Amino acid sequence: MKSRKRWIIGTALLASAALFAAGCGGGDDGGSGGSSADVKKGGTYRIETVDFGFTNAFDPTGEYLGLAWGYYSNLLSRTLVGYRHRAGAAGNELVPDLADSVPEPSADGLTYTFKLKQGIKFGPPLDREITSKDIAFAFERIGTKSLAAQYGFYYDVIEGMAAFKDGSAKTISGIQTPDDKTISIKLTAPTGDFLYRLAMPATQPMPREVAGCFKNAGDYGRYVVASGPYMIDGSAAQNATDCKTLKPLSGWDPSKNMTFVRNPSYDPATDDAEYRSANVDSVTVDINTNSQDIFDKIKQGQLDGSPDTPPNTVVAEYAQDAALKDQLKPNSADRTWFITMNTTRAPFDDVNVRKAANFIMDKAAIQQAWGGEIAGSIATHIVPDSMYNDAFPADYDPYPLDEAKAKEAMKASKYDTDKDGLCDAAACKNVFHVSRNSEPWSKYNPIIAESFKKIGIELNTRELPTGNAYTTIQTVARNVPVASNAGWGKDYADVGTFAVLFQSATIIPTGNSNYSLVGLTPEQAKELKVPVADGATVPSVEADIKKCEPLLGDERQQCWIDFDKKLMEEIVPWVPYLNANNIDVVGPAVTRYEFDQNSTEMAFAHLAVDPALQK
Repeated sequence: MKSRKRWIIGTALLASAALFAAGCGGGDDGGSGGSSADVKKGGTYRIETVDFGFTNAFDPTGEYLGLAWGYYSNLLSRTLVGYRHRAGAAGNELVPDLADSVPEPSADGLTYTFKLKQGIKFGPPLDREITSKDIAFAFERIGTKSLAAQYGFYYDVIEGMAAFKDGSAKTISGIQTPDDKTISIKLTAPTGDFLYRLAMPATQPMPREVAGCFKNAGDYGRYVVASGPYMIDGSAAQNATDCKTLKPLSGWDPSKNMTFVRNPSYDPATDDAEYRSANVDSVTVDINTNSQDIFDKIKQGQLDGSPDTPPNTVVAEYAQDAALKDQLKPNSADRTWFITMNTTRAPFDDVNVRKAANFIMDKAAIQQAWGGEIAGSIATHIVPDSMYNDAFPADYDPYPLDEAKAKEAMKASKYDTDKDGLCDAAACKNVFHVSRNSEPWSKYNPIIAESFKKIGIELNTRELPTGNAYTTIQTVARNVPVASNAGWGKDYADVGTFAVLFQSATIIPTGNSNYSLVGLTPEQAKELKVPVADGATVPSVEADIKKCEPLLGDERQQCWIDFDKKLMEEIVPWVPYLNANNIDVVGPAVTRYEFDQNSTEMAFAHLAVDPALQK
């Protein structure tokens, strides 16, 4: 999915892994420092980060970063259904949010009808009751091409969405709002995971009188009107008389900071403290490009946390120091880190080259750069084992590190003309490789380059800040050959949320997440101006995905397992290298910490601090 999270642990930690190994995977309280009953409300939760990393400037219609989803769902906005913002299985269970209950679909599986709770309002500057039409408008924004809804494909199953997208209809026929408190959504086919899709931030209610003023991707991000317990600072001073009077909110400067304060229009009686205890009065997020300084401040009590990667030395120190170890918070991340290869670009248009890359990649060395086994297990396939409830064969490894097999695969490619196991074509020289300029990426970029060199591929690595790296590879026109900056975590608790990475429908001009361009059609290639390598046949798994989507239970799970294996053995779009764990470090003033399994970020909805301990 959608995050740049911070999973790196020092090699020194290996010897002390037993100190907190039992915590990995998260408990019911996600490593809580206190329960809702014994924490005091108030204070400010202070965060610093080297880079916001947003993929669509925080506009909820297109934003596809897990951390942004954490801000939305925990603090800023509400959706028809939502989550408890807890660790583990309980954190993946749907609960009612705007709706008064989680409904069953109609007998034919096509229609979902929701009744909205009374008394839920937009925050300033509107301070008005949220209606079903505000939710319907969110779907219209999803269907508006210029707004670049980066996961809008999830809603193509809604009746009439296609006609709305192509401009042949002015409304979405499958969405009806017979009154202000009722909304029904009709699908074109039964979709077993549709309720999960309604918990995603793009479906949050959006007021037409404000959100409707912004016609381009990302523009609404600095004007978002809250529906949750917090709002962006400056919202109360906003003038929403008309579009011309709107100004960017003072509490959100993309180059400096973001501040969330309490929403005076929020009524806790319409919510559940189990889902959002809303303990702190505010959350501040400031930019600090010095990562070490951030974690020094956390230790000293000048900050309370960070969404960034703790340096190796920091995590090792916390793990080994009895006075600090309770401030180290490990949890399962449901995420795969990978190297993606563009199937339209030479030499990666040849599946044998992609297989050779898998055989030659020193994943163990990369894992050590992340901090060793406690940072996560070596990945041998696309989807983390945790997503299959451990049903995936534990011994599956189609590409063990083997230089001889790598060279045999390269010999079978069209880019090894003398069949010596080395790529000798011009396409294998000066190959543009995108990665990040921060640890652990900067530590293992040389490992990746050295591995590729062993099969004759010479990389030209460009290290970029997190946000720039993502926008570079997510812009299809740039046609990046190979990249190692990206990871993918579930969009929600279903394996199909990894399958979307290999669908033609997910290939969009900006915000694209199908980095390998699997499934790219000739029509798309022409429209997006993607020059497909001479003689290349872009692989497709559309039929495989369609086969799995309607299935349920064990049959569905086995279908996805077979799909995963096909990707690794026949399509080979990635070199998956790590199934990640997630680590947070918190300051001494934090009196309650929770982990949000859905966003795989700290659960802002439940965090608490003691201001007396802050410095």
